[in-house]
Amino acid sequence: MFSFNPHEDRYPSRRSVVFGQNGIAAASQPLAAQAGLEILMKGGNAADAAVAVAACLTVMEPTSCGIGGDAFALIWSEGKLHGLNSSGYAPAKASPDYLRKNGYDKMPKYGWIPVSIPGIPAAWAAISERFGKLPFEMLLEPAIRYAENGFPVSPVVAMNWKKAFDKFANELIGEQYKHIFDSFTINGRTPGAGELWTNRDQAESLRMIAATRADAFYRGGLAEKIDAFSKKYGGWLGYEDLAGFKPEWVEPISTNYGGLDIWEIPPNGQGITALMALNILSNFELPERETVEAYHLQIEAMKLAFADAAEHVADPRFMKYSVNQLLSPEFAKERARNINMKKASLPTVGKPFAGGTVYLATADGEGNMVSFIQSNYQGFGSGLAVPGTGITLQNRGSNFSLDPLSPNCLAPGKKPYHTIIPGFITKNGSPLGPFGVMGAFMQPQGHVQVVLNLARYNMHPQDALNAPRWQWLEGMRVGVEPAAGRDILNGLASLGHNIDDCVDTGLYGRGQIILRGENGVLAGATEPRADGHTAVY
Repeated sequence: MFSFNPHEDRYPSRRSVVFGQNGIAAASQPLAAQAGLEILMKGGNAADAAVAVAACLTVMEPTSCGIGGDAFALIWSEGKLHGLNSSGYAPAKASPDYLRKNGYDKMPKYGWIPVSIPGIPAAWAAISERFGKLPFEMLLEPAIRYAENGFPVSPVVAMNWKKAFDKFANELIGEQYKHIFDSFTINGRTPGAGELWTNRDQAESLRMIAATRADAFYRGGLAEKIDAFSKKYGGWLGYEDLAGFKPEWVEPISTNYGGLDIWEIPPNGQGITALMALNILSNFELPERETVEAYHLQIEAMKLAFADAAEHVADPRFMKYSVNQLLSPEFAKERARNINMKKASLPTVGKPFAGGTVYLATADGEGNMVSFIQSNYQGFGSGLAVPGTGITLQNRGSNFSLDPLSPNCLAPGKKPYHTIIPGFITKNGSPLGPFGVMGAFMQPQGHVQVVLNLARYNMHPQDALNAPRWQWLEGMRVGVEPAAGRDILNGLASLGHNIDDCVDTGLYGRGQIILRGENGVLAGATEPRADGHTAVY
């Protein structure tokens, strides 16, 4: 199925596929990946390693995630794929009527209004309790150590950190935002690449979470601090919202493309968007990869899938159409008829037939594998840092609509349409492995491109990540990495695409892949667009 020869890279980068037999951890931060390896070598399994890596990433990559964000996971264990949805819902006091009466026509990006209940600590505890081998406290030890004693900031994180706070200086106005500048700058400036960064408040918060299996965050001292901060500034989030939160174990959803079963978490996440796009593409004989036709077809399929997801996908309790309807072959065939191979088109919505994120992957020698993703959304999230805790709060609620006719309209106790999505691949009921590409609405687009690279173009995992990417932005606007070549860019423009050949590779996602060969050998790859690392033994 896949060529694993690292000396035959079609798209050379500074990285090649890495092999291991006993365990592997791939993440966007080298020290975090090595923390996962440390846990594996202490007798932990893939679930233990995933929690350790995830905790470290809240320390090492605060530009993308934090303790106050959401998480999802796909876990292969005991011969089955399990799904975890640990995304939070809107607080009980959330009121779309209040916002509309006060002049809002859409959800704000910063402040207390878009803050939903964080799910990350609960996700760590749930994964450890159900699938882990080692004590929960041990899994958070590396993260506590790095937060307390410091670690050298990596180059991409340093760049994103500065970019975020340059923006915050103009946009975060008001006393409630003071704490994020106090907690995440050094005398008003952000840390540079290679500079040591410590966050002892975060170390103490992680220590409390470790000692209580996350109970301190939802019903203990940390919950009380979050509640007090919210009340001081009129926030909707309260102690009762936190105390009532529980992560959900869900049945993963899938579609088959090229003989591979591609798995995602069901709504409220946008993983279904990737599956709908793959279903549409299944109605075509996909051209060779580096052709204008191949890029055009993928972009047009993605537009249609996004249009349908934006219209129909929400908290599943509020969706008009079911997952089965949205993923039906008949619906995909009908949507495929909307693609004009000679001309770019604006996306349209179909009617089904009745009836700032971090990603990590781990695997162990016993056959367990984890695809895990967590995020504050849009970098540091809401711009709110809980005083004295090192905890930033997510702004995931900014994805809610204020349109009362939308299934994604804000309501108390409702989960928003969610962007972060872990992926997993199986074949004939056997696991191949976890994959993911982080980056807001780039994520399903990255999933589609990685799957096509593996299933249609037979690339090995590192090539699948190295290859040039595109991203539909809005309307007729499409971002294409310059590495795709001028012929591709000019050809797409001639079809009517408005091409943005942005050189900021961070806009095109950052991913990891682990695949298990028939001989049990693990092949791991990590993103050349990030500071990533694959640790193996």
